[in-house]
Amino acid sequence: MQLQFDLCPSASSAQKGPVRERWGGLGPLLARAGRRVDYRRRDEWGDPITPSTGLLDRIGALMPVSYSGVILLICILVFFLGYYIPIVREFVQNYLILSRNHALEMPWTILTYMFVHGGFNHLFFNMLFLFFFGMELERRVGPGEFLQIYILSGIFAALAQMAVSSTPMVGASGALYGVLGCLAIIAPEIRLLLFFMIPMSIRWAVVLFALIDLLFMGSADNIAHMAHIAGLVVGLAFGQMMKGQAQYYYR
Repeated sequence: MQLQFDLCPSASSAQKGPVRERWGGLGPLLARAGRRVDYRRRDEWGDPITPSTGLLDRIGALMPVSYSGVILLICILVFFLGYYIPIVREFVQNYLILSRNHALEMPWTILTYMFVHGGFNHLFFNMLFLFFFGMELERRVGPGEFLQIYILSGIFAALAQMAVSSTPMVGASGALYGVLGCLAIIAPEIRLLLFFMIPMSIRWAVVLFALIDLLFMGSADNIAHMAHIAGLVVGLAFGQMMKGQAQYYYR
């Protein structure tokens, strides 16, 4: 079966700019265990606003690890279990991969495809991206909002890619492009090392990645460029809606 990989350009850790609160605790995987401070109740954030406490936020507050950490672990488990256990590999290939020809018969695959990867490099770079940028976004906007951005970006990425291609698709990059787009709007001070060597503003990185996908759209490189663009657009839209709102910081 030919797979269309939803690949993500490699990037290194996001370097945070000045913030009002230094990070502490045991690191990003245990960020939820720390105390959350809502700066919307302080004068420097303007008029006090009562924070929303939706179901996702309440569930997230009880989790020992972050949503981004859970997603990372699931992707790793799916890959290695499928690699070493034939029956799991067959299940993944038959029931978790997204295909336009079978999307109506198996609608859950519009979510499960995000947890499947086509090779070690595909998994490694996507999870590296998720570790640095996904966890950074979750710390800034909270677990519920992060999960909405991630899932909706992945869904719209899948729909856009199915509109232009019938090739089965796997990978988290559509969702990760949404994460990148949202961070570029609400945290423009972040800088990254493109290909581990070139320092670059996150906004310029977004422009570069979008140009690459537009230039290679329709090429036979087996990369879901339309999914990248769609996920990025969703993330940018979320960022625009959130940029005027106060952010959660954890310590």
